[in-house]
Amino acid sequence: MQARARVRYLGVSPKKMRQVADLIKGKPLEEAMNILNFTPKVAAHHMAKTLKAAAANAIAGVGTAKLKVEDLSIRRVVVDAAPTAKRVRFQSMGRVFRIRKRFCHVTVEVEGEPEPETPKRRGQRRPKKETKDTGAAEPKAQKTVARRKTRAKARTKAEGEEEAIEEAKPRAEVDVDAGEETGAMSEKPGVPKETAAPDRSESEKKKNE
Repeated sequence: MQARARVRYLGVSPKKMRQVADLIKGKPLEEAMNILNFTPKVAAHHMAKTLKAAAANAIAGVGTAKLKVEDLSIRRVVVDAAPTAKRVRFQSMGRVFRIRKRFCHVTVEVEGEPEPETPKRRGQRRPKKETKDTGAAEPKAQKTVARRKTRAKARTKAEGEEEAIEEAKPRAEVDVDAGEETGAMSEKPGVPKETAAPDRSESEKKKNE
């Protein structure tokens, strides 16, 4: 797997850029980045940015799952001269000095071997992994049994409370019914009711008349 990144019209002379390029040719990506980070030159900064772009292109083409930064190395670094901008500086006695502002093009190529893909076969099931412990499913069964027991206990408890409430209600009704029955027993048919005693004053009045 190869990838490259190119920067054009950098404001650095080709000579200065080639001095930095010679430091990282043919080295792994991480080592090259460490060298560039500790190189006190402006060209090293531009070279590091180009190198990061090349690595990103390589990883984006394949994917992070198959290719990693540790697997990449620098295959080639090319520094080409770009058009030179011509400027002048005026000096004394009517003279003019020529100024040449040089530019360059930088190309960095990176290579790495991605991990091979495992072919997926259709129509075949994956073999199940053998569990070392045969009783691995026992804890789940124990949990379900425990849950059922707790539910049964809760149901029996609720039923017991309902029965207790129902038992308390009929007792009060029986007591009321018993009272009514005792009152009704005195009024059984065939038993003469207690007649009220006649007033003596009325009987005496009749006799006197």
